Amino acid sequence: MGRGYRFSFPPYPIGWFQVAYSNELEVGQVTPLEYFGKDLVLFRTEEGEAVLLDAFCPHLGAHLGHGGTVEGCEIRCPFHAWKYDTEGKCSEVPYGKKVPEKATIHKWDLREVNGLLMAWHHPDGDPPSYEIPVIPEYDDEGWTDYTMRRWKIRTRNQEMAENAVDTAHFHYLHGTHNMPTAVLEADGHILRVNSDTVMKTPGGLVNGEIQVQMHGFGFSLTRFVGLVETLIVNSVTAIDDEYVDVRFAFTVKKFGGVDITKGIGKAFVREITRQLEQDIPIWENKKHIKPPILSDGDGPIGKYRKWCKQFYADPNAIP
Repeated sequence: MGRGYRFSFPPYPIGWFQVAYSNELEVGQVTPLEYFGKDLVLFRTEEGEAVLLDAFCPHLGAHLGHGGTVEGCEIRCPFHAWKYDTEGKCSEVPYGKKVPEKATIHKWDLREVNGLLMAWHHPDGDPPSYEIPVIPEYDDEGWTDYTMRRWKIRTRNQEMAENAVDTAHFHYLHGTHNMPTAVLEADGHILRVNSDTVMKTPGGLVNGEIQVQMHGFGFSLTRFVGLVETLIVNSVTAIDDEYVDVRFAFTVKKFGGVDITKGIGKAFVREITRQLEQDIPIWENKKHIKPPILSDGDGPIGKYRKWCKQFYADPNAIP
């Protein structure tokens, strides 16, 4: 039996989800991908536009991501050299007198923002209902370049995102010095969660604050305020029914010289990595309980799950 029985909600929610970093896709590059249980092809035209299409040529089924080539603003199939434009429409059959009208490939809505390539997913094919914001820290000389970490985890988006409001686990699983108090605010597709924290430093304990801003399940910003300002740009994208692709990009506000900033940044990355990797065996083996039996000391889990409902097209998939 697959692991899907553990969840009462679908594996592919509505929203924007990362498929790559901008610097992973050079001009003329073609990359095969697998997300949302589908084979996809990502390429960058000679004019610099990033394009995401379904992978298979409608002619005889070749995968454009394996041997396809970019020519100008189009991609050529490796099998019979049919060519497709950035809208997925066939523009040329080199040995034919005319192009079949039905020779089209589904194009995905794609945005390049904050150094990320984000694809819109909706199970019914509906267009984007919101956009990913530009973050002020990206490309700001006062902040470090991204330090990136990546994991493949057997879980689902909603389960991972719930950690932000599950305050008790920070103390009992991760060993934090305090059990945070979380304050939740829902605003349409945006969820803000602010919580207090205590950071351990060589000079003693320092009070801080964690500010989480989720834009659906696929893109979130986690800001740590206190001893040093740090931002995590976090994305979680479903690969298939079983696994998600998790990317963390860390950036630290520069202060006190290069060595001090780098040292604090490395220590912070190590600590967040430690905590996430403690979560992995929990996520990969837990079951979603609906409804959960909560105590008065738990965080605002119920409010979080109500916010989650908007990201599922199936009205019966109540989180």
